[in-house]
Order: sequence, then structure tokens, then C-alpha cells
Amino acid sequence: MQASYTSTFVLTILLAIGLAFFLRAASKDRTTIVDVASPLPPLEVLNGISNWLEERGWKMEGGDADQKILCFNGNVSYSKPLAFFLSVLCGLGGCCLGLVLVQLFPKLDWWPLLLINLGPFAGIFYRRKALRTESVELKLLSSGEKSNTVLRVRAHRDELIALEIELGKTLKLKSDGSLLSSPI
Repeated sequence: MQASYTSTFVLTILLAIGLAFFLRAASKDRTTIVDVASPLPPLEVLNGISNWLEERGWKMEGGDADQKILCFNGNVSYSKPLAFFLSVLCGLGGCCLGLVLVQLFPKLDWWPLLLINLGPFAGIFYRRKALRTESVELKLLSSGEKSNTVLRVRAHRDELIALEIELGKTLKLKSDGSLLSSPI
């Protein structure tokens, strides 16, 4: 009987390690750089992207005219359902670990069941890590006024996907397509 409790304890610890890695991955920075091309003039493309970013809540924070860079900043929020889910998941995991500890060490009485109180800490940890200021940088790579536009965009992966989906047709934006074909 003791061997089954020990193996359950080891599996519960592995689940806790998995939760820790999931928390870390959920709050990871996913900034990516993509080159985007358009047959439209640079001014039209930059105005279209700038207006779209401002509609989404990004604020223009300046840039560098010599290097042809525009910078936008915005505060990124956390997902409330994900924070709740992580709290519940951690609480249930703590309760399971407590049950296993009660079975392995009966002298501990019911005290290990208090591990359920670890649940809210997972949501708080995720919330603090996910709240951050992000930036979008647009660098004009093409030099001619009337020529095709080539931009290097540095932003969060989700913003780049939204940019490609929402502005791809109107501004005739083309990239290598790796963002939309990625399995993640």
C-alpha cells in the first residue's frame, strides 16, 4: 500500500513542476521581429499602421527620424480567465498533494490539506508577470518616396498576427507568412 502512495506523491510533484513551467510560459515575453513589404508608398503604409495601432490603444512615443523608426508603447493586460484557471489548478494541486501527504504521513493529521491555500498565489504570480509595458517599433527599410515599402516590425507575436490579418488586405502587406503558419 505504501508504494502506491509514494508513486502518487511523485506524480503529484511532477504535476506541480508542470504547473510551475506553465506559469513561466504563460507570462513569457514573445517579442518577434518580422519584415513586411507593401507595393503602396511608405507614407500611406506608415499612416495606416499608425492609425490602426492608435485605435487599438497604443500610444506613439516618438522615434528616430534619422534611423526611420517609429515607436509605440502600450500596457498589456493579463487574462482574467487564465488567472482564475491557474488559481483553481494550483489549489486543486495543493489539495491533492495534501491528501497524498496525509496518507503517507498520518501523524501530520489534516495540516497538509492547507496546501489548498497556495491556489491564489499562482493567479497573483501570473498577473504580476503578465502586466507589463510592451512596445511596437516600425523601421522603414525602403528609401524611395514612390517605391515599394519595406518595414521591419518589432512587436509582440499576437500584435504581429493581428496586424497581418487585419491590415494585410487593405495595405497589401506581405511577410514570409511564418506567423500565421506557426503551430503555437
